[in-house]
Amino acid sequence: MKRTAAIEKVALYARVSTKDGRQDTENQLIALREYCAKQGWTIIGEFVDRETGGTSKRPHFQRMFADARERKFDLVLFWSLDRLSREGVTETLNHLQRLTSYGVQWKSHTEEYLDSCGIFREAVIGILAVIAKQERVRRSERARAAISRLRRAGTTDHLGRPRTEPSKRDRVFRLREQGLSLRKIALEVGVSPATAQRIVGTA
Repeated sequence: MKRTAAIEKVALYARVSTKDGRQDTENQLIALREYCAKQGWTIIGEFVDRETGGTSKRPHFQRMFADARERKFDLVLFWSLDRLSREGVTETLNHLQRLTSYGVQWKSHTEEYLDSCGIFREAVIGILAVIAKQERVRRSERARAAISRLRRAGTTDHLGRPRTEPSKRDRVFRLREQGLSLRKIALEVGVSPATAQRIVGTA
């Protein structure tokens, strides 16, 4: 097979979501190694996580990005996009764009269109960006709908800053009239200095 220009050093990323041995990354790695051999690429690192893909707080995932920032390899090869991340389209797109910003290419072994070296790169990024935008809009709409529902039910007291008991508010005002500092008022009433200042500011 023809070797892709400018690609010499490659990092492999593999992930499974369980730790009980029922899944194994070796099957992914075998296929990725074979692909690199056919391309004539040199594998300089294999990053393997046995963690959920729903968070980027995976040790080898983070280490891979640290090495990418230092340009220790030219390309990250992974089995499929959901092995790289299952955090949602927005976060996954951000990961791909981070690699690109470091000058590191990326490629999915099983999804030929997910290839920053390929002719469809800009189209793929554009599609992912549109989906990510729609995902953000849906999240915002769901949040607004949930808040509206709570307001109609009269259960929004837990949203935002907690309300201060009327008796404490009255004590804050009385102590302030007596000339006490906000810090002393806060200690006396049992609230934070910031809360005491906020109450005084509403007078």
